[in-house]
Amino acid sequence: MTVECHTCDRWFVHIPAAMQHMDAVGHWRDNAKCESCSIHFFYEDDVYNHMDDENHWAPKFECEACTAMFTSQQAARRHMDSTNHWRHHWCEDCERGFQNANNLRQHLNSSTHRAGSIHCPFCSKPHTTASGIVHHLETNSCPNAKNLNRQKIYEIINRSDTRGVITNKQLTWHSEQNGDHIASTATWNGRQYECYLCHRGYNTLRSLNQHLDSPAHKQKIYHCFGRACSKQFTALAQLFNHLESESCGATRFNVVQQNASDILTGRRMIAF
Repeated sequence: MTVECHTCDRWFVHIPAAMQHMDAVGHWRDNAKCESCSIHFFYEDDVYNHMDDENHWAPKFECEACTAMFTSQQAARRHMDSTNHWRHHWCEDCERGFQNANNLRQHLNSSTHRAGSIHCPFCSKPHTTASGIVHHLETNSCPNAKNLNRQKIYEIINRSDTRGVITNKQLTWHSEQNGDHIASTATWNGRQYECYLCHRGYNTLRSLNQHLDSPAHKQKIYHCFGRACSKQFTALAQLFNHLESESCGATRFNVVQQNASDILTGRRMIAF
């Protein structure tokens, strides 16, 4: 078997002779040399196998802020996380970078930048997000709106939402699904206090009653209006939290914040 030089038209009786020639006159192909050491290989597959075995692949992934190079995107991300070298998605106020636009947006919408930026329309208590205000009212925690709870808020929203943009029209408010559930010590199963509806366990009776008083076992009375979203929710705070996340693209975070107070007080029709 004869072999040809990688560059010129000379032929040799065996590979070692061809390699000696290519060493002497520099006729190696670019992809015949290991990316990390000085070893040459006659066949391309041998180069790749060598670099796999010895982990000799040259770094190809750059840091966004410095000259460091890495052999994998994961390694580059770890470096940029530890050194704060993200530059494409940068928060000027915090001088901090983020891996992608979504992470930066969540940071800008967090309590770091929005703490106390929106207030309860009844008691003026500051909150970070509209969903926080709704939870405050749905749990009957507002001292100036003791008549408001999850049911009353649904009635207000339902009257304004004539087109069913976010509310599911209920023929009746099913008391067995929306009434208060109160657990007693009889729910102790020998290890935990057990929810008799979903059988989850809790270490204290108070925790179990908090679970029963939450929307966990209530009717799903709200829905997202996103065209490609079919999610439904048992509480308005859950819906607002979903919309604030911008996960389905139904609306923008800021739009939810701007419309929250008017929607909660029934001063405007439902529109996002």
